[in-house]
Amino acid sequence: MVHLVLGRYWIGRIRLALTLLGLPYTVCNHEVRPAIRCSSSHPFRTSQTIRPASSSCFNLYTTSVWTMPSSAAPHVKSRCPQYPGSKIKRFLVPDDKVGWSQSWPQYNAVSHTDPSVEKKPVWADPDIGSFSPKFNAVDDGVDRTSFDGSYKMEKGKPLNPHGRTGVTGRGLLGRWGPNHAADPIVTRWKIDAKKAKISHPVSKRPILQFVAIKRNDCGEWAIPGGMVDPGEQVSLTLQREFSEEALNSLTVPAPERAKISERIGKLFKSAGFQVYKGYVDDPRNTDNSWMETVAVNFHDESGNSVSELPLQAGDDAGQVQWVDVDASFPLYANHSHFLELVAKERKAHW
Repeated sequence: MVHLVLGRYWIGRIRLALTLLGLPYTVCNHEVRPAIRCSSSHPFRTSQTIRPASSSCFNLYTTSVWTMPSSAAPHVKSRCPQYPGSKIKRFLVPDDKVGWSQSWPQYNAVSHTDPSVEKKPVWADPDIGSFSPKFNAVDDGVDRTSFDGSYKMEKGKPLNPHGRTGVTGRGLLGRWGPNHAADPIVTRWKIDAKKAKISHPVSKRPILQFVAIKRNDCGEWAIPGGMVDPGEQVSLTLQREFSEEALNSLTVPAPERAKISERIGKLFKSAGFQVYKGYVDDPRNTDNSWMETVAVNFHDESGNSVSELPLQAGDDAGQVQWVDVDASFPLYANHSHFLELVAKERKAHW
């Protein structure tokens, strides 16, 4: 039997080719707010056993911002065949027709806004026409600017800066245009009984561990994170989401909650490494609504900060644990790329 090692670029292209040929591949689901599902297909992923890690106002930012590799196929997950949480089939968009600059008279995207969004929850915009938002600006506390710069408008609706997705409307996303999230990546070194760093036998580099949550909706592992509330500083979102998803701060007694806040506050007030800031290739994206995020790494170098807190799954997380940072560990959306950048910054194993 011949085993091929394929880069992310080719996996993306082969995934799209399988779609266009009508061949089956694994489909999973994800969520935003409230708990929702989205699709993330990996045709060559075999079942893997997750390896639990063995026990053992902040200053943004300290290094330059990374971006997604330019060689990657344009937002592959944003063109998944079936829109997550629905039976809606996307209008299939090949790589060479993604860009809006490409003329495509035959393009006939499916209009879809999930019923949960149409119920007008507090986190969602009204329909276009019933209100007049200020796009490409901060509009009454809601940040409608994009990290990619100014985005175009068509018939009063914003256009996804990364091109066609095969679906119009908002889908599962609340905001027209960019939907901003924050992803805190909390890491520590993997150590032995004598508190010495453990190195990988192949790369000879020290092994990082990060706090991972297993999402209730699809069972995939991810970095804790969530949406930025209107008017909320990203630094507060990062700390809030980590507290709620990894430490279950919403349900613990007030005295314990205060102790958790004090402990993690010290870590989150330290200088964080901004790993990524930009567009997210997310299956929930549409032609008119898309995800963007700020991912920041907070590293517990001494192992006596967050490392000593008992992890407890909360909010939308099913499980939470320390996991070794490794290229073979499958994660949701762009999260593997974020961890690769963290490993490079920390000169750790990947």
